[in-house]
Amino acid sequence: MENNVSVCRFCKTPLKHTFVDLGMSPLCQDHVKPEELKRMEPFYPLHAYVCDNCFLVQLEEFVAPSEIFNDYAYFSSYSDSWLKHVSRYTDQMVERFPIGPNSLVAEMASNDGYLLQYFVNKGIPVLGIEPAANVAEYAIKKGIRTEVRFFGVETAKVLKEKYGQADLLIGNNVLAHVPDINDLVGGMKVFLKPEGVITMEFPHLLRLVEGNQFDTIYHEHFSYLSFSTVEKIFKHHGLALFDVEELPTHGGSIRIYGRHEEDASKPVSDRVTELRERERKLGMLTLEYYRDFEERVHETKRKILEFLIKVKREGKKVVGYGAPGKGNTLLNYCGIRTDFLDFTVDRNPHKQNNYLPGTLIPIYAPEKIKEFKPDYVFILPWNLKDEIIESHSYIGEWGGKFVVPIPEVKIYEPVKVPS
Repeated sequence: MENNVSVCRFCKTPLKHTFVDLGMSPLCQDHVKPEELKRMEPFYPLHAYVCDNCFLVQLEEFVAPSEIFNDYAYFSSYSDSWLKHVSRYTDQMVERFPIGPNSLVAEMASNDGYLLQYFVNKGIPVLGIEPAANVAEYAIKKGIRTEVRFFGVETAKVLKEKYGQADLLIGNNVLAHVPDINDLVGGMKVFLKPEGVITMEFPHLLRLVEGNQFDTIYHEHFSYLSFSTVEKIFKHHGLALFDVEELPTHGGSIRIYGRHEEDASKPVSDRVTELRERERKLGMLTLEYYRDFEERVHETKRKILEFLIKVKREGKKVVGYGAPGKGNTLLNYCGIRTDFLDFTVDRNPHKQNNYLPGTLIPIYAPEKIKEFKPDYVFILPWNLKDEIIESHSYIGEWGGKFVVPIPEVKIYEPVKVPS
């Protein structure tokens, strides 16, 4: 911080341009335990800026990652569709690249071993690098070799000495989660074998803007990334992106494929050129592209509140589904508490019987829905709406319906299951 002006975490340019200001919000995974209900919660500014030099959209760092990820409540294995996604990914990597029993597959932010377990099943040596000790413990119990560390240049040097370099280095939804993005990418350069491959998946800023996905902005996500900006960051550290895939996950993500710049064995694909050019034509390398997003967010808030006020005045019962980070941004920004949602439910037992941060909405097991018989189930992890609607079709038995708030409020009838 210099004269109260933050600087870009990549290129150090002063940040002067607002992308969206979502007010004050608590840490989204910092669930409140029953005995903490009368304690004061810390709230921090949720104000996203766009750099006018490299066009990285970012939050300021108010809380150290060691505090955020000390006792983390997000476990990747509680989403069936996500497990299918990473199982397919494992098959693709083994088919496309020379990865086998003599290789090393390493994952940064490996969580509970949700992905590496599929490489283990193929007899391929793995290494997880996970900063949250409580989550890493579950991976270790599954037999997945895991180091409890934050990944960066110094960690990469230690791991290189201990295990050798990685043939495949994976990072799913981690690039956005680190305040020092240069340290993370610099560490990849150190830890990757000369002809190794990096793959990283992260939500695409293009999809965030097009899909009005403001709720994916929260303190655990420090950066919001276009392909063009990521390419600049990797190039700065001597890494080249040679392929890219657009994915439906998390509301629209991209998977990038990286290599050392000096590795000529992997030519750059047409998909790289096409996406780079598409972002340029859309204006993502100009400030104008980012200017009207905030007003669209304001209008979405008005529409969500209009819907909830209307149905509550009609005497309807509304509950939430899920306790994701994005849900906490939406609920806190819109001021939605138990006056609108009686409770929410989540499959993750680590979240159950606690309360959502800020709004203090109670979290129960999904079975509570059958007991309460709500008129509407408000889906907070809207990226999993198809999975949730299909697996909870029983709410149609009493005339219940689903509500998805993003990109705009939409009501879904339950899927009719053949008798």
